[in-house]
Amino acid sequence: MKLKILSLAYSNMRRKLFRSIAIALAVMVVAATLFSVTTIMDSVEQSLERGTSRLGADIMVVPAKAEETARTALLAGKPSTFYMDAKIVDQVRKIKGVRSVAAQTFLKTSTYSCCDISNMLLIGFDQANDFTIKPWLTQTLGRPLKNDEVIMGRNITAYATGFRLNFFNTPFTVAGMLEETGMDFIDNSIFIPFSGLERIRANTEKDAKTKGALPAGKVSTILVQVEPQFTADRVGLFIEADINGVKAIVTDKIIASVRRQMFILLRSVLSVSVILWIMALILIGVVFSMIVNERKKEIGIFRAMGAKKSHIFHLVMAEATILSLVGGVVGIATGSSILNIFRDSINASLHVPHLWPSPGRMLFLIAFCLILAILTGVIAALIPAVRASLIEPYEAIRGGE
Repeated sequence: MKLKILSLAYSNMRRKLFRSIAIALAVMVVAATLFSVTTIMDSVEQSLERGTSRLGADIMVVPAKAEETARTALLAGKPSTFYMDAKIVDQVRKIKGVRSVAAQTFLKTSTYSCCDISNMLLIGFDQANDFTIKPWLTQTLGRPLKNDEVIMGRNITAYATGFRLNFFNTPFTVAGMLEETGMDFIDNSIFIPFSGLERIRANTEKDAKTKGALPAGKVSTILVQVEPQFTADRVGLFIEADINGVKAIVTDKIIASVRRQMFILLRSVLSVSVILWIMALILIGVVFSMIVNERKKEIGIFRAMGAKKSHIFHLVMAEATILSLVGGVVGIATGSSILNIFRDSINASLHVPHLWPSPGRMLFLIAFCLILAILTGVIAALIPAVRASLIEPYEAIRGGE
């Protein structure tokens, strides 16, 4: 009887194809919206966690005038350069609560027509004190970088390990690539040891076109790890109070700010999703009520032939489940396609990092959205299915004459 019910359900859906498509489309819209929103939220959260973990800093010290530029560069990955006196590194190191300090210097290639890659951010780092790139080098290369080697961000896929590059008339070899973090600041940058950066600076001074491109005795940002017994907020206040002209950006606050931004957006989109879900429930419920009314005589005959009330109930629910399943699958596929096509536009408009969820996490999101899609149809068709199962054969046949 189970196979017959599925066969009858399929036959009924084919007879009213337009109506069946309308039900599937209603579920599809709900599934596509929900899948898109949950995937974006999960990807942003994962990117923030992985990116800040790779950064390894509790605080970023930047020039006070460059605070907004630094925040934008960190989240959106926009190549930017700003500088402060390198002597500030030692001053920060002496601040109470500071455990370790690592300086970085930025150099943008787009400013000068002298590099193999344009509009790229070169990030010079101190190998002796670094805690951002050094752990990766230890685990992967097993050695420090030479002064003619660089590490590429994951998004710079045109250049493989061993490839030769030229920056400001200075040759370098690609020694490796970092894992993807979802943060453009890391994924779209090239990391070079300070010794290599000094080679660049020496060559820029020899060329009148590039002279002064990399000022001597300057750094762009100072990454700070705090002692366990201190909070980053407190140490940040110490830094700003003791050192003039700098701003201490607490990375946790950046993450919290992005999360608040995404929560506001999520709340708006979820409100729309809830409205769409309610509309889908009402639409599907009304359609199945119409279906039950139209098939009263058919149901009566079916009951007269020996079908039980449970068979009628299962028949209606089978139709709802199948249509919801189809709508859910198409909706998830549509949502995934939209995210793939408009990924760059979404990143640009939200100014947040984006990294696709892991395969296991993606399967969880797909399963969650698919279950909700099926429940949408099942809940909407529940009352019509109960009404159909309570129809008496004689009255149904008489009513349909």
